[in-house]
Amino acid sequence: MAATSRTSAAAASPGRADPAAPVDPVDSVAASLQPQLSLRERKKIKTRTAIRRATYRLIAEQGYEATTVEQIAEAAEVSPSTVFRYFPTKEDIVLTDEFDPIMLRELRARPAGEPPLESLRHIITEAIRLSLLHDREETLQRTRLIAEVPALRARMMESVADASRLLCDVLAERTGRERVDLEVRVFAMAVLGALHETTVYWAEHNHEDDLLELIARTMTTLSEGLTLGTRPT
Repeated sequence: MAATSRTSAAAASPGRADPAAPVDPVDSVAASLQPQLSLRERKKIKTRTAIRRATYRLIAEQGYEATTVEQIAEAAEVSPSTVFRYFPTKEDIVLTDEFDPIMLRELRARPAGEPPLESLRHIITEAIRLSLLHDREETLQRTRLIAEVPALRARMMESVADASRLLCDVLAERTGRERVDLEVRVFAMAVLGALHETTVYWAEHNHEDDLLELIARTMTTLSEGLTLGTRPT
């Protein structure tokens, strides 16, 4: 997930896509955020994006369970082996995006001494704005599927664990630790687990809330903890 100058357009209307926004020429926010990528890498991103978008089209038409990898390959105009080369499982097609490497890069670039939670709040908020600006319908469909399909929920937790391990390394660097200790692991998993629950909550409530506001509430809860409320009588 990334924080870039392109976010200013998205920030004009938090949580809402700008219908006048230009379409990215390579159909990928991530590729446009990394112009230093080689032509080969940009082609890889373009292929992954084509596979994902074909998958979402088919799922919208016939449902998740009825959609096969063979159908996805045909719709994306690639071979089934190419699909599996980019995505080990069908679940990964739905769950994987291009933002993780950018998120780690941007986290390393945040000001020295900035509290880790504040750094992540900034990066995650900007990434979500970009996602809603450029890929709102895909974001809606992905979160709805995660909330509704048990296989995706299970695979999502594995993905969160994988992402947490990558995040731990950067957090250890930024906090001056020689190794990833328990505190770093707990912190990373707490943030990513909280974000997962936030998106599931958003989907379960029919995407009626402003996702950016939900993310802000989530970060505040992580920072301040739960406040005591009035017990029901």
